[in-house]
Amino acid sequence: MITDISNATITLTGDTTFDHSSDPVKKPIHYNQGDIECIDAIRAMTKNMGGTSAYMSGNVMKYVWRHEYKGGLEDLEKAQVYLGWLIDNYKEIHK
Repeated sequence: MITDISNATITLTGDTTFDHSSDPVKKPIHYNQGDIECIDAIRAMTKNMGGTSAYMSGNVMKYVWRHEYKGGLEDLEKAQVYLGWLIDNYKEIHK
């Protein structure tokens, strides 16, 4: 059992390897894939969105982004719920 993950290397399915030498609170492994962090992608995506739409869109992206690395099917189902709410919100705004 690893109790200090500050220098742990985690190998995921496929050919993706993460060096988790970063802060697990500020840079958790399940939000750091490739060359971009999830929060940066969410900020870029929601930059010009309103409050509720931005919040729901960000959650959709967050759960899809991390599903392979954290919550699996549960995260995809959460994303689906938020997407449904986002669609309902969009329909309400654009009546």
